[in-house]
Parts: sequence; structure tokens; C-alpha cells
Amino acid sequence: MIQIGGMSFDLSDPVVIAALCGAALLLLIVLLLIFSLRAADRSARAAEPLAGQVHQLAQVVQGLSNGQAQLSGGLDSVSKSQAMTLQAMEVRMAEVQHQMSERLHESAMKTARSMSDLQERMNDTLHGSSEKTTKSLTQLQERLATIDKAQTNIEKLSGDVLSLQDILSNKQTRGAFGEIQLNDIVSKALPADSYSFQTTLSNNKRADCLIKLPNPPGPIVIDAKFPLEAYEALVSAETKEAQARALTALGQAVRVHIKKIAESYLIEGETADGALMFMPSEAVYAELHAKLPNIIREGFAARVWIVSPTTCMATLNTMRAILKDARMREQTGEIRKALKQLHRDVEIIGEKAGKLETHLRQAGDDVAGVITAATRAGKRADRLDNFDFEELAPEADTNVVPLGKVQE
Repeated sequence: MIQIGGMSFDLSDPVVIAALCGAALLLLIVLLLIFSLRAADRSARAAEPLAGQVHQLAQVVQGLSNGQAQLSGGLDSVSKSQAMTLQAMEVRMAEVQHQMSERLHESAMKTARSMSDLQERMNDTLHGSSEKTTKSLTQLQERLATIDKAQTNIEKLSGDVLSLQDILSNKQTRGAFGEIQLNDIVSKALPADSYSFQTTLSNNKRADCLIKLPNPPGPIVIDAKFPLEAYEALVSAETKEAQARALTALGQAVRVHIKKIAESYLIEGETADGALMFMPSEAVYAELHAKLPNIIREGFAARVWIVSPTTCMATLNTMRAILKDARMREQTGEIRKALKQLHRDVEIIGEKAGKLETHLRQAGDDVAGVITAATRAGKRADRLDNFDFEELAPEADTNVVPLGKVQE
């Protein structure tokens, strides 16, 4: 790079090299011209032909000088154009760098947002999975606790079944079981004052339950019976002969219970003309109706009706309706008396309402008189305020309504 004045020339530029070559050639020509002039004195005559050549050479040098000037102008144009190109390139590079910076910043922001969203989704997923796992474990624990509780209940139920087998295997405990079931059904179906348990009758027979129905039909006895051995023999019979024998034994056992109830609890003038035999097993009751209808008919003939827990509840509900109807008939006089008192109370209310209407009417008249007096007092106050004393003469008809005590 060569600095000449305010201009810079690059030695690697072909134009500059050409210019330098031209300048060197021009300098060589000038030197040759000088040498030629020095030798001119010595050979003036001999140099005359050379003078023409020198003149031509001067013209050539002048042409070279003009070419050099044009070359210098071209170099200036090229330098300016290169400078403008470099400036434009620098501006473009700055713009490109700015755009790249913005795009990189946007890409970084998008990447950061994407990473944040991804992290948030992952946190939500992990949190949801943790909650689901915790909930599943909690439900599993609850189900295990329920299973443990059910296992405990099953063990307890097994013990209860064994206890029930022990109870049913003994006649006395089996009778107590039937009585307890009968007591529960009766206490749920009837009022407490309409029945009694273990009541001793005039023949010194103790009834499991006595329903206090009005005459007719009168008090009716319910006795609990449970022919379990005969029924179990029927169920466990494998052959037809064994089933026939067991069925006959079952019918005989029920026939004995029917006879005992008819003889013990049908007392004329004391109990109803019929009794109920409570069978605390729906299966035994169904077996009797299905395979031993003659035993049921014998019970009807002896006025002893066999009932199961279901039919006993239906029968007791019917008895409850009878008791309700009887009590309604007993309370008819009290109901009429209450209606008469209610009618008298309605008449008193009418009288009081009439007196109240009179009082309200008198109060309305008194309020109207008070309003009239207040209006007149307001007019007098206005006249006094305006000093109209000549207009305050007493009026002939004052129509003043006296305030009196309201009549009661």
C-alpha cells in the first residue's frame, strides 16, 4: 500500500502496477532525454535527425502523461467505487448481523419457553402420576382394610353359624330362638300395650305371646314351634322310601304341635276361638304347604293356623288395623266432645273478631278527628306567623272532635 497525497494505492492492484510501469518508463525516457541533451552540444549536427525523434518521443511522452492522468482518474473512480462497495457491504453485514442476533434471540426465547412448557408439563405429569399413585395406594389400603373387616365379619359369622347350629340342635334353645324371633316380629308390628309375652292363662298354660284383640274375636295366642329334626331328616333323605318316612315323621310332629296348641290355648270366654302356630322357618312352612296339605287342613279344622315370619307379619298388620278401628270406636265420645269444644272456640273467635272490628272502626274515627284538629291548628299557626290577628275570631261551628278513651 503506497500513500501519495490523499490517495492510497495498492501494489497488488494491476492498474496501479501498470501506472507504476508507465511512470518508470516515463522516468527512463526523461533520463534518456537529459542524457541526450547533454550530448547535443557535442553532436548538434549529428543530433538533428535525433531531434525529430526526440520531438516524436516528447509527443509519445505527452501521450503517456495524458494516459497517466486518465489512469489516475480511473484509479480514483475505482477507489471511490471500492470504498462505497465496502461501506455498503459493512452496512449489509451490520444488518445481517442484527437480523441474525434477533433471530438467535427469538430462537433462544422460543427454546426457553419450550423448555419451560416441557418442564411444566413434566412436573404436572409427575405430580398427577404421584397423586394417582397415592390415591391408588390409599384405595388399596382402604380395600385391604375392607377385606380385613370382611374377613373378621366372616369369621364372626362362622362363629355365629356354629352357635346357631348349637342352638338349633337343642330343643329348649331352639324354642327360645323361635320365641325371640316371634317377639321381634310382634314388637315391630303392634303397639306395646296390645300384646304380652309369656302370659299365664287360667289353665296354668303359658303362652309365648298373647295378642289383646277386642271381642270379637278376643285375645288370640301365638305359640312358636320348630320341628327341625323331622325337617332335617327329610332334607337328608336320599331314597324315596327315606323321604316318605321323613315326610310322615314331619307331618306327625306338626300334628302333635297342632293338637297341643288347640288343647292348651283355646279357652272359651278367655281367648279367641282360634290360635296361631308360629313356624320360624320359611323353608319348613313351604315344605308343609307343598307336600303336606292335609296337615294344613287338619290345622284349619282344629282352628290352629300355621304362619311363617312373612305371613305372621301380614297377619299382625291386619290385627293392627282391627285394634286401630276398635280404639277409634272407643274414642268416639271423646272425639264428639272435642268437636263440640272446637265449635265453641270458633264461636268465641267470631265474637272477639266482631269486638275487634268495632274497636278498629272507633280508632279510625278518632284518627280522622285528630287529623282535622291538626289541620285547623296548622292554619291558626300560619295566621299567627303572618300576624293576621283580626282573622282569629272564633268560628261559629268549630266541629272539634273530642278525644276520648277507646271503648273496649
